[in-house]
Amino acid sequence: MKPLSYVQVRTAREAIEAFVAAGESARYIAGGTNLYDLMKLGIEKPAHLIDIADLDGANRIDTDGDRLFFGGAALMADVAEHPVVRDDYPVLAESLSKAASQQLRNMATVGGNLLQRTRCPYFRNGANGAYPCNKREPGSGCAAIGGMDRSQAVLGASAACNAVSPGDWPVALMAMDAAIELQGLDGTRVIPIAELYRPPSRTPHLEFTIGREEIVTGISVPKTAAGRNSTYLKVRDRESYAFALVSAAVALEMDGGRVRQAHVALGGVATVPWRARPTEALLRGETLDRERALEAAKAAFAEARAGRHNAFKIELGARTLADAIINAGSKNQ
Repeated sequence: MKPLSYVQVRTAREAIEAFVAAGESARYIAGGTNLYDLMKLGIEKPAHLIDIADLDGANRIDTDGDRLFFGGAALMADVAEHPVVRDDYPVLAESLSKAASQQLRNMATVGGNLLQRTRCPYFRNGANGAYPCNKREPGSGCAAIGGMDRSQAVLGASAACNAVSPGDWPVALMAMDAAIELQGLDGTRVIPIAELYRPPSRTPHLEFTIGREEIVTGISVPKTAAGRNSTYLKVRDRESYAFALVSAAVALEMDGGRVRQAHVALGGVATVPWRARPTEALLRGETLDRERALEAAKAAFAEARAGRHNAFKIELGARTLADAIINAGSKNQ
């Protein structure tokens, strides 16, 4: 048995001070659905846990004003089932309801979900040294490159890593231009979600731009007419409790049958939640049909690079995205 301390805190400042005092071996914990998993695998080995699940106001869900706001410790299940989110922003509700199992959604927080570590099998199953992994041991190499790479990324990979960003919720938030509220020693700052994730480059172990002591205290999403014309489509090996082979978040601002503005992001195919700007540009001003949707969807994969076993993701990704575009557009009728 390894010694492990645990403390519950009520304010972000108290949590940050406890974290800094505990040093390098400290970790924050809220729902624990990812951290406990990594501890069992021997990847995370904290000596001090600071429980931030009950910070004052951290589970708040506010749908008033011109933005939706979700406290970092709001539960995935509570956000997915909120009537405003469910009815007016289906892309958000669907991304949460299609993630994990109901039991996990009842425990996991929307803030913690943003910071999930990859499900790359070489990252998760190599803690005993069987497989090199630059995320787990910087500079050790990447066994997935040239290895069993069926689940790996075709977009955003580097020579050091091709691990897929695992979440569903971050993909939907990327499409909806969400902002992330962070609190650290120097106070509170807000960044676009696109700035939260680091592409692997030569340093895959540096996955997020968040400071070590910073806490995700909130997520805000602009209210937009595109919310109602939105969907999250996820393709996986089994219907429940499986990570995406390909997923697509689409929200459309429509003018009759014509697309005024498109918001599109991809999951399951990239090293970070992936904004599909070429697709958005091709959809703007167009009338939707299957042929046009597929043409725009294929543009998202123009720079995709397949490995040994994952070339199917390029065609599957384009067709999944085209389906999501048509589905989102049909909600305007």
